Amino acid sequence: MFSYCADPASLDGLTWLSCYLTTGKHMNIYWSVGTVLLLLAITAPLALAFGFGGATAARSQFLPLRWIGNGYIAIVRGVPDIAFFLFFVIALDQLIEYTRHIIKCPDWPVAVWQGNDFVVCQVAKMPQGNAPQWMHETYGFFIAVFTFALVFGAFAANVLFGAMRAVPRSQIETAEAYGMSRRQAFRRILVPQMWVYALPGLSNLWMVLIKATPLLFLLGIEDIVYWARELGGTKTPQFTDYPHGDWRMWYFLALLVFYLCFTKLSEVVLDRIMARLTHGQATAAGETQRKAAA
Repeated sequence: MFSYCADPASLDGLTWLSCYLTTGKHMNIYWSVGTVLLLLAITAPLALAFGFGGATAARSQFLPLRWIGNGYIAIVRGVPDIAFFLFFVIALDQLIEYTRHIIKCPDWPVAVWQGNDFVVCQVAKMPQGNAPQWMHETYGFFIAVFTFALVFGAFAANVLFGAMRAVPRSQIETAEAYGMSRRQAFRRILVPQMWVYALPGLSNLWMVLIKATPLLFLLGIEDIVYWARELGGTKTPQFTDYPHGDWRMWYFLALLVFYLCFTKLSEVVLDRIMARLTHGQATAAGETQRKAAA
């Protein structure tokens, strides 16, 4: 990146380090930080949507829908995250290709499942073999995002379901007594108030989601954990212009600092959101806030 980096062998000290940290491979680890932040930015609202849908279904008066909601919460929460990630990513990818195979190759003469092999016609593959690399990476990323959202959506559903039950039943009954329908009481009374009860649990879930982002490494996505391991390993002179010993400890220490700073920033933001939600609310948190202001 810098003009003085043309001859790395002539560099030392901070000059050598500045050139080392700006090589093309190091740009990959900086980009991977953006990948993690993008994952969080997409997954959080999507998981919240899954959670709200699951919690609403779990408290539905329609029995089959209630079974679906409770089943989603129980099954996903009951399976270890790693096992679910490794299974669901493969299953979802095969489901997409199988659906495309049925649509695009209805006259396919052989079975799709041949022993342990899953074989579909060439046009059904996702993405296509001749597609550019960025399409393969984008496809894998969004498969991972959907999996993250589905898993953490089940935990969010459990939190929101408990928050809905924490809202005093008398308020719902009062709203219905004033002529509101069940749907209106749900939308105008229950949902606005449940967030006060849900936010502590959702805050913990957000922290867990941040700490779970290294699972991208297990899904084959080149995230910051992958590049920390790759760049921190021993580099010998015959293979690189910037040889060094085993620096993985320092790379993973940098990851530790990154995650600690990010979680601290999250705590500050979540505390402000909680203060805003509890302002004027007839809850223990709201009462504490009013006493402190007085």
